[in-house]
Parts: sequence; C-alpha cells; structure tokens
Amino acid sequence: MGILEGKRLLVTGVLTDASIAFSVAKLAQEEGATIVLTGFGRLSLVERIAKRLPEPPPVIELDVQNTEHLDSLADRVGEHLDGLDGVVHSIGFAPQSCLGGNFLNTPWEDVATALHVSTYSFKSLAVACLPLMKEGGAIVGLDFDATKAWPVYDWMGVAKAGLESCARYLARDLGKHGVRVNLVAAGPLRTMAAKSIPGFKEFEDSWPEKAPLGWDLSDTVPAAKACLALMSDWFPATTGEIVHVDGGVHAIGA
Repeated sequence: MGILEGKRLLVTGVLTDASIAFSVAKLAQEEGATIVLTGFGRLSLVERIAKRLPEPPPVIELDVQNTEHLDSLADRVGEHLDGLDGVVHSIGFAPQSCLGGNFLNTPWEDVATALHVSTYSFKSLAVACLPLMKEGGAIVGLDFDATKAWPVYDWMGVAKAGLESCARYLARDLGKHGVRVNLVAAGPLRTMAAKSIPGFKEFEDSWPEKAPLGWDLSDTVPAAKACLALMSDWFPATTGEIVHVDGGVHAIGA
C-alpha cells in the first residue's frame, strides 16, 4: 500500500522528464494514485513524455488563460476519473522582459501575463477542479521562496509572492469544502523553467554551497516527495503552509 493508494490526481506542468511535475506523476503512480495530466500547446510532446511514466495517463489540454478550457475542465477530467483527491499546480511563465535584471523597465503588459499565468491561475485551477473534489482533498502549488529579492528573478519573484498570498486566501475559502491548499518552495533545479531565466547560473554556483544539507540541482525527487506527502492523508490538518525543500537555504540568511 502506497501513501496515495486509491487517490485520484490531476497533475499540470509535465513538460520534460526533468520537471518536478514529472517526478510527482511518477512517484504518485508508484504510491498507488491514478492520474490525469494536462498540457498546453504541444500536447504531442506531453503525450510522448507521459509514455515514460510507469502507466501512461490520459493527457488533456489546458490553457489557464482560456476561460473555455477552465469551464470545461471538470467535465473533461471526469471522462477519465470519477472525482479528484489532489491537484498539482506546476504552472508558471513570464516573458523575457520580466527576468534578468530588467525590473525597472518591464512593461505592464508583460507583467500582467506573468501574474495571470503564474499567480491567478492557481485560483482558476482550484475553482475549476472544485466540482470534482466533493470529498475534499488537497491542492499543492510549486513555489520559489518569495521573501527575498533574488538576483535576475525580478517580476517572477513578485508573481511568486502573489502565489503565496493566493494560497493563503484559497486555504481560507476552500477549507469549508474540506480542501487543503499548500505550497512547496523548491530550491533551484535545472528544469525548462530554469533555462528560461537569464543569469540562472548565479543560483547554480551559490546554492549548493549555501545549503546546510547540500543541494543537487538535477534532483527533482525531494520536491516531488513533499508534494505527495501534502496530498496524502498524513497532513489532514495542514493548510495555508509553505514547505521549503531547498536544502535549508531559506533558514540561514546567507
């Protein structure tokens, strides 16, 4: 028996097998869950990556900026699962002008895109999935510590700060439905998202040295395990929380 035995999960953000979401999906299946993936844009790419999982799951299209996609999400997931016990939000995007030290010059249109996709979508996804969570459950989002102004992260850092606040408000409003809402703040990892950040090497060079536990930039499993734990029955009274999986860097002020 795995810790997610019998659980039904929706996992977003599986782009490559180097993504945190891929590790979440893989470990979730190994722990007994049945999953459905979402993809945006090149669905064939997500479907190809899905075949690398222990049991290739269905893949449905989801653009979190598309109201029709969100309004129909519960019905489309319902074609494969009779309900949901957990949802993983692994969605983030910011135009290049929002990153890399351009903070003072970024136009509002690009900031608005970053906030819509990376912050507001957490609420949108939660509301879209709520009809399938009649027995309660857990929603987990992927975060990056927003208590500091990091080099090169710029408006994405603002978006993550918004995500952290959004999670608290969702925790407040979804608690009456028996739905827990938490975030996992992972340290820097060599994912597709990281490759889009100009100057990411600054994190690569410094993080492993700063982390009391050390830090492997290629290992997405620790963050994935935290997501699974929060969706399991072992955290029945935890909501509005941010679990840091970063080797301890957030705690030491270095």
